[in-house]
Amino acid sequence: MSESEGRGVATEAYDVVVVGSGPVGTAVARELADLDPGLRLLVLEAGGVLGETPGGHVKNIADAGAREAALAALPPSRDALPGGRPARPGTALVGAPDMPNAAISTNVGGMGAHWTAACPLPGDDEVPDFLDRDSFDDALARAADLLAVTTHAFDGAPLTPAVLRVLGEVFDGPGRRPVGPMPVAVRREADGQLHWTGPAVVAGDLWERPQVTLRAGTLARRVRIEGPTVTGVEVVDVATGRSEVLAARAVLVAADAFRTPQLLWTSGIRPAALGRYLNDQPQVMLASLVAEEHVPADAVGLGAVPTSVATTPGGGAIVPLSGVSWVPYAADRPFHGQVMQLDASPVPLEPDVTVRPGQVVGLGWFCRKQLSAQDRVWFDERELDEHGMPAIRIDYTLTAADEESIAAATAEIRRAAAALGRTLGEPFTMPAGTSLHYQGTTRMGPVDDGTSVCDTTGRVWGTENLYVGGNNVIPTSTACNPTVTAVALGVLSARALLGRLAGVEGDAVAARAVPEGAQA
Repeated sequence: MSESEGRGVATEAYDVVVVGSGPVGTAVARELADLDPGLRLLVLEAGGVLGETPGGHVKNIADAGAREAALAALPPSRDALPGGRPARPGTALVGAPDMPNAAISTNVGGMGAHWTAACPLPGDDEVPDFLDRDSFDDALARAADLLAVTTHAFDGAPLTPAVLRVLGEVFDGPGRRPVGPMPVAVRREADGQLHWTGPAVVAGDLWERPQVTLRAGTLARRVRIEGPTVTGVEVVDVATGRSEVLAARAVLVAADAFRTPQLLWTSGIRPAALGRYLNDQPQVMLASLVAEEHVPADAVGLGAVPTSVATTPGGGAIVPLSGVSWVPYAADRPFHGQVMQLDASPVPLEPDVTVRPGQVVGLGWFCRKQLSAQDRVWFDERELDEHGMPAIRIDYTLTAADEESIAAATAEIRRAAAALGRTLGEPFTMPAGTSLHYQGTTRMGPVDDGTSVCDTTGRVWGTENLYVGGNNVIPTSTACNPTVTAVALGVLSARALLGRLAGVEGDAVAARAVPEGAQA
């Protein structure tokens, strides 16, 4: 350690340090850089780069061997706990009996390098009632733009119209958003291949800009704060163990729902609600074989189709012949449903059953979780993790209301599967943590009353220049996939943060549009 490091003197200085390179951290950096290209920005990531593109989605690595090698380079996962299953490729289990499938991802792009890219918009009471709706809608539009969200990735798929029609007959009604194609962060290339949005898409040319630096393999160990003012971040090079201090005019932590509160806790920043109100959406699954009466006549002869059309890089389950359908959340039926056409049946079928690509559908219903301060992530200072941080612990239970919600979702998913055709197997509820949609642990709120960690701009209560971002900021009980919502809240945070740096009110900056010519 150098003499300056030993004294805690900063070796570098930045306008903003962003901790975490996932979709939200990258979006915040992108928004800041677009609005003020003169800002000196640093994005920290504890993990390394997967493949050749920082923040690229692993399913875009066409060569299977290269993809497997990239995933194999990630930190190993723990074995599945009782009631759980091994972590998904690219993720590592936290190791929590109350939430056996809770997982994290440590690489550039975070979980955004592995996600399923579903981007349904929040509706009804999923949207915090204290947000200005016009500003939030504008931020949602910007988030969808950054993520390259579309409902047209599977236009022309022969089975989708029938699936949508059947589901619409079952679920459409007054006051409900209609069944439709799932908004997805996926684009189809000219050759028919699908390209999945990873944070690399959000970044655009961000990492090539001279004022912006991405530092992979660098762990944030502590946020430095003097009174209400953050002065910088203590970091360590994961490979060498070399420590240094980075000065910053502002810091935004978007390191996921477990490690964001962990960093604040370790830094001595401990609002009463820190780590509490942990929310993981209970997930009910079922499969169905679409009835022949719903199969278009021109699809009857479909057999095997060319690999370039029928599959996606990385063995993705989405079949372009059919796509993904969406049953939106509604307050009178608090579930969000997605129906994905599969390239194979998840259960054995009789030898004489002929299945065309996309005729088997997987149904997933996501339920709202009753929010409780007792559902929480906390940190055990008696035991340290592999980086010398206090170990992550989780307390999590399903309430009677949660069990009722799961039962209602189970009945509803049976109804949907039966309407589509032949139900395959029985509905089952996935172990806690499976959704990967962890929310609430640094939730926002309109007032500092002990039930929230940050204000409506993401600024941590009691601080002048410390912000948090990610799914963990979402304060409501939601059923829809949270990524586009979290990115939208990150956009609002970036605009407010820029206003604070400029010495003006954040609301004034929030009204600014992205400068003409900025990369979308």
